Amino acid sequence: MIGFKEEVQLAIPALRRYARALTHDADVADDLVQDTLVRALRSQHLFLGGELRSWLYTILTNLNRNRLRSLARRPAITVIGDNDAPGASNPDVGGRDIERALAGLVEEQRTALLLVVLEGLSYREVAEVQGVPIGTVMSRVARARLQIKTYLEDERPMLRRVK
Repeated sequence: MIGFKEEVQLAIPALRRYARALTHDADVADDLVQDTLVRALRSQHLFLGGELRSWLYTILTNLNRNRLRSLARRPAITVIGDNDAPGASNPDVGGRDIERALAGLVEEQRTALLLVVLEGLSYREVAEVQGVPIGTVMSRVARARLQIKTYLEDERPMLRRVK
């Protein structure tokens, strides 16, 4: 029988992968994973069973939300790199387009899409992580996919008229 600590340890690579996809920064992602692990080990008594991986993703997602709220209170600084010029012929341009498309998503859509596509969680598991109904997760993932597709096809996003 595998223990709680060993099961948490086995989840570390997936947590790092998810955190890096969320933050786009390896150092920030590693800090986020470390905070997640500390919180999980300190709160082991609160884990009521079930899917440990979903519980860990919930902790990581909540810590990231808190981080983003804190960053939103500060002025944004954007560093412009040499390869950021439009039309730069670089083999990494396709990857950058996807990163930009992901960055353009609202946090809830990006998180849902990454958990489903990158981490392979079911819609039900993502619903537990995000604390929303499964239909909301399905909607978020569908809208995220449509927005990324639209972005990559270089079209303007469709606007809906609200009455």
